[in-house]
Amino acid sequence: MSQKALGRLVNTTPAADGVWIALKGAAAGVTFSCYLGGAVGDVYTLQEAKDNAGTGAQNLAIVTEYHTCTGNGSDAWTRRTQAAGATVTTAAAATQNAMVVEVEGTSLSDTYKYVKLTSTGAGTVNALTRDLLAQRAPANLPATGA
Repeated sequence: MSQKALGRLVNTTPAADGVWIALKGAAAGVTFSCYLGGAVGDVYTLQEAKDNAGTGAQNLAIVTEYHTCTGNGSDAWTRRTQAAGATVTTAAAATQNAMVVEVEGTSLSDTYKYVKLTSTGAGTVNALTRDLLAQRAPANLPATGA
């Protein structure tokens, strides 16, 4: 039986809103997949820290592009760009209910190993750590916040 994507390509934290996710030493990057229905818009803030307790937490102003769509499979992703910043603001439009932003491990400051994305509204945030540095069976994956 071949190994599926979980443990080979990705690990995931479905309830990652405001949760520190280990990046350096664990994966090449993280894809944050966010959703807030109702066409109300949201603001998401990206931060980095030295450990999962939030030591040295600071905004990580590296976001220059993100993608949006309705999130229900009825439309394609729309690429959006902005000046480098630590926040992404989605508009109050159904076509921006879903938002994806990616962070490369090389974007973190020296000695920083953790990232988190926090919704200021009621948006959900799923963190998909990708390009795992060590492949394991899902039951043997380390906790993403450890």
